[in-house]
Amino acid sequence: MNITINSERITAEEYIDFLKKTDLGSQYPKENFDRRIEKLVKNASVSLVARNEHNEIVGVCFGITDFAYWLFITDLGVIRSCTGKGIGRQLIFKALEAAGGEDEIVMYTCANEDAVPFYEKIGMKKSEDIMEYNRMPWTAFTVE
Repeated sequence: MNITINSERITAEEYIDFLKKTDLGSQYPKENFDRRIEKLVKNASVSLVARNEHNEIVGVCFGITDFAYWLFITDLGVIRSCTGKGIGRQLIFKALEAAGGEDEIVMYTCANEDAVPFYEKIGMKKSEDIMEYNRMPWTAFTVE
């Protein structure tokens, strides 16, 4: 499989279609979903897209960064038919490079239970220094 990864902005519609082919579609609240996805794809500091030889999106990585100290991976996904092929790993490390590189940048993410082994495999470890403030309504659903 020939995969290219580039810094690229995709539309909300493209991202929603992508979510339907991944396990990421359950990480968002139902409230204002379409509007929020539009903001996400427009405003992520790092926006990387992996495409196959047919120009189809097979992986996406979004992150927010200050380009000086921190990178927070907000979204990392690979379509179900392409998992286990190293695409997620490539996306993560290209995002870290785009933010300033591993000698300059600390990378964080919030991982669901099923994704923890992937992050541990690439060298990330659980942190105890993250704080959260969350007062928004959150109705779980799956993008289908």
